[in-house]
Amino acid sequence: MASKIRRAFAFYGEVQGVGFRYTARHLAERFSLTGWVRNEYDGSVSMEWQGTPVDISSALHALENGHFIRIDRIESRNVPLVEGERRFRVEAY
Repeated sequence: MASKIRRAFAFYGEVQGVGFRYTARHLAERFSLTGWVRNEYDGSVSMEWQGTPVDISSALHALENGHFIRIDRIESRNVPLVEGERRFRVEAY
């Protein structure tokens, strides 16, 4: 079994009001990722995905090629794993 990592992302561009968070949730379920996503007041979207590096990369590629979503810039970094996390959730502001 491949080891898991957790990546924190900040997405900038046309990422609010275009189904971004629900697309992220669908991809998390498809690639067996856990974590969360939320809109930020500055118009960006923050997200953390936890899973294998291959699954995170595959989900990110699909997200970048999604309909209506236009990502101009992504900031990402590794963050500590959240032990026992079982699902992906969409959060409010």
